[in-house]
Amino acid sequence: MSNRLYGTMKEEQIYSNYLKKELPLLIYLPPNYSPLYSYHLLIAQDGKYYFQLGRIARQTEELISNNEIEDVIIIGIPYKNVQERLEMYHPNGKMSDAYIRFLAEELVPYAEEHFQTYSLAAGRTLIGDSLGGTVSLLAALHYPNTFGQIILQSPYINQAVLDQVAAFDNHHLKIYHVVGKEETNVETTNGKRKDFLIPNRELNKMLINLEIIYHYHEFDGDHRWTFWQPDIKQALQYMFTK
Repeated sequence: MSNRLYGTMKEEQIYSNYLKKELPLLIYLPPNYSPLYSYHLLIAQDGKYYFQLGRIARQTEELISNNEIEDVIIIGIPYKNVQERLEMYHPNGKMSDAYIRFLAEELVPYAEEHFQTYSLAAGRTLIGDSLGGTVSLLAALHYPNTFGQIILQSPYINQAVLDQVAAFDNHHLKIYHVVGKEETNVETTNGKRKDFLIPNRELNKMLINLEIIYHYHEFDGDHRWTFWQPDIKQALQYMFTK
């Protein structure tokens, strides 16, 4: 007999003054959610895919039901199209700075207004795959007092990102970081092929030298949800274990 508990999914909209547009939100509330208690907040870039392909709500519920992790509220941010994703998530994207400000200065206050969440940085986690991981990392580097935890699944890393990591001097971060051993010839949004593995190993060397809580591993696979989805459970356990 299953001891599975069920949470609640809802869809909302938020208007961003920084991005000058309305964004959809996919919100998951854990089983037995009550405004009388405080909850961890997990913000997912590529929100639609984390719920559909990553099955993040289902995996979270399973771990909560088994009493393996703390209760977590998840807010996923879907993107409209590939071009918008590139402009918001890429470190050189024309909306990247505005999107990072939206995360810290608009979405977090929205979450605090509508739900009971922990107000410390350690109570807020960002998760993203590929470019979604990149913008999650950059947001935490820009706002270390707002976001204290990051889950990076095969993030896109270039010299601009490495330079920002090199300049970072706040040690209160907790990072879960994975990349596939076969991610050596990844087709990117603009059609070009890039090696993700070597830049991620460079990032790993830099993060090891920071005084942070840090987990890194390389999985057997390439740049696909086939490999990110089963890794989510371990990431959730690492971040929210009881």
